[in-house]
Amino acid sequence: MANIHHPSVLLVLVTFVLSICYSEQLQSSHSQTLLRIQQLLNFPAALSNWNNDTDFCNTDSNSSLSVVCYEDTITQLHIIGERRDSPLPRNFSINSFVTTLVRLPSLKVLTLVSLGIWGPLPGKIARLSSLEILNMSSNFLYGSIPQELSSLKNLQTLIFDNNMLAETFPPWLDSLPALTVLSFKNNLFNGSLPNSLGNVENLRALSLSHNHLYGVLPDFSRLKNLQVLELDDNAFGPQFPQLGNKLVTLVLRNNRFRDGIPAELSSYYQLKRLDISSNAFVGPFQPGLLSLPSITCLNISGNKLTGMLFENLSCNSELDVVDLSSNLLTGSLPKCLVSNSSDSTFLYARNCLDSANQNQQPQPFCHTEALAVGILPERKKHRQVSKVVLSLGIVGGTLGGVALVLLIFFIVRRGNARIKMKNPPTRLISENAASGYTSKLLSDARYISQTKKLGAVGLPSYRSFSLEEIEAATNYFDTASLMGEDSYGKMYRGQLKNGSVVAIRCVEMTKKYSTQNFVNHIELISKLRHRHLVSAIGHCFECSLDDSSVNKMFLVFEYVPNGTLRDWICDENVRKCLSWTQRIGAAIGVAKGIQFLHTGIVPGVYSNDLKIEDVLMDQNLVAKISSYHLPLLSNMGKVRHGNSSSGLKHSSNNKSVKHEDKSDTYDLGVILLELILGRQIKTANDADAFRDLLQASLGADEEGRRSVVDTAIRKACLDQSLKTMMEICVRCMVKEPEDRPSIEDVLWNLQFASQVQDAWRGDSQSSEGSPGSESRGLSFQ
Repeated sequence: MANIHHPSVLLVLVTFVLSICYSEQLQSSHSQTLLRIQQLLNFPAALSNWNNDTDFCNTDSNSSLSVVCYEDTITQLHIIGERRDSPLPRNFSINSFVTTLVRLPSLKVLTLVSLGIWGPLPGKIARLSSLEILNMSSNFLYGSIPQELSSLKNLQTLIFDNNMLAETFPPWLDSLPALTVLSFKNNLFNGSLPNSLGNVENLRALSLSHNHLYGVLPDFSRLKNLQVLELDDNAFGPQFPQLGNKLVTLVLRNNRFRDGIPAELSSYYQLKRLDISSNAFVGPFQPGLLSLPSITCLNISGNKLTGMLFENLSCNSELDVVDLSSNLLTGSLPKCLVSNSSDSTFLYARNCLDSANQNQQPQPFCHTEALAVGILPERKKHRQVSKVVLSLGIVGGTLGGVALVLLIFFIVRRGNARIKMKNPPTRLISENAASGYTSKLLSDARYISQTKKLGAVGLPSYRSFSLEEIEAATNYFDTASLMGEDSYGKMYRGQLKNGSVVAIRCVEMTKKYSTQNFVNHIELISKLRHRHLVSAIGHCFECSLDDSSVNKMFLVFEYVPNGTLRDWICDENVRKCLSWTQRIGAAIGVAKGIQFLHTGIVPGVYSNDLKIEDVLMDQNLVAKISSYHLPLLSNMGKVRHGNSSSGLKHSSNNKSVKHEDKSDTYDLGVILLELILGRQIKTANDADAFRDLLQASLGADEEGRRSVVDTAIRKACLDQSLKTMMEICVRCMVKEPEDRPSIEDVLWNLQFASQVQDAWRGDSQSSEGSPGSESRGLSFQ
């Protein structure tokens, strides 16, 4: 038996004891860190079993929680909560949370999903230098992604889906040599993608759906391993992206592409899903896409693709979804698609196919539309020459007969013309502003994709109306249909043939304009569609036969029947008095409308001179901005619809371009002031005085704050909710524009005030602009 007093034996024993002590100390440190994380996350249900006695390295894993250790250090932490719709309380500090996280320096995998984490992500998270996977999706992170993450050379997966991250796209991602998965879906990123993104050579999946990104895409052809590219619901374009041929999923839906489909796409043999719908792609459709060996889903709907289909085309037998609708296709339905339609989805409506099903257009329609965008195939010149020679012969042989007919017609026509001389006839020039001029006009305005879906606002497609339709809707402009009149024309209430009620603005021209003077503006108006804007649904030009100049222009808007927001701030009608929750909801609606005007169109629509009477309430008490600033009819002054359905304001140059967005922030502050106080603000002096009153009450106690609030809601509002509304209102109305908050900051505070109130009341109502709507809003508890 060895002598335990021997020096070498003693050294081994001491080392063993020290290692046990160190291991226990390390485990204790990590345990305290995890318990602190549990506390900072407000004790989520997924961590309900954690306590001081928990052996974290030996706990059972489940779908919501997993802790993985290696040599007594935590290397993986997965926590998936249930706060998809509600952020953590306002006392949560993301800085403290990340400071605690970095006490686990050996973390390689970190998953923190649906935990209500909110705030700008601190750069110190890069101290987790061993990170390989970082997933913080479905939280409430905002601001930019910290550049410090570029130091994580082992990072392979970076996922921030379903947050509120904004600003420009990070340009330093090519400094992450191991990056293979990048997913920033459902955020607020804006601007164009940096060319450096095309240098991330190991990238396999790139998902940027539902952002505010736009412009020409980088060259992705160097990304030889790229298999998933999801860019839907942005404003990318106009050229088709340069890609590698290993793609499995390619989604370009709802963007600004106006190019043709490259021929090499038919050689992407690994492609399973291709969705290029709702763009403006032109040129021939490639039938070879139907027979790609891996294809299971093909959606080309909502473009201007031409070509003839044949019955004997071949298809992949595994095709589950094929949508060819709303193009300019002709010919016969492929039998391979028709025979599989019982087991799969095959849509082909609104083409010019030889089928009585699914609402086909007449053949001339596709021919005319193809001519409009210049995509008809060229005919051979010698055929054109022969047709010209033949036509000349025919014309020469019939001139005599035609001359006789014209002489008789002229005599009759001249007699009728004398009768109508005093009232020159007019004719309607109808053009489809939403489609026929798209390729020409999209350089003037990019419509942000997430609101491009017409279903988002529940309106029919924008279209041109005939004069007959306008006359029938207004009962030939009956005075009973007249809603109001100002110096720019009359506003009529009308009912379309399908029964829907609309508001029709009639603008009589004081100068001569051609329809081309209005095309750009009509295109812009046709794309301004949002839940919280009163939207145009069509137009009509009445033009003179003499010189084709526009005599009258009719703008058709959705009809909003429920009065203005001011009408709903009590007065003497208790039934028409919005509750505190409903007032916040209306304010959120106005803020979202402003946010869309600023970011939904490039260039944005600013300096809208909003007043509370410009906000209309629909039958569900959804707030809609009815008067906004557009460069239409600028030579005729301001056009407004007041309390009817919609209004437009022409451009003015008396606002500071540098801070033009902040004038709308101020106007929103005045609206908030009226919502809080229940008083009408008539002058700038009134606004300043009441703002100072609100500012003073913020320094008072709860009773002092409530004393200035509208008596109808004074007892119903939680003090924290009221204080938040007061604070953001005062900030919106500060004197210097640069000191006012951004509209995103305003919106965040309004949502916070709403959800604090809802949590206190236990109210399940949402505040997405109306009491009864559903949303993924903030919900602080």
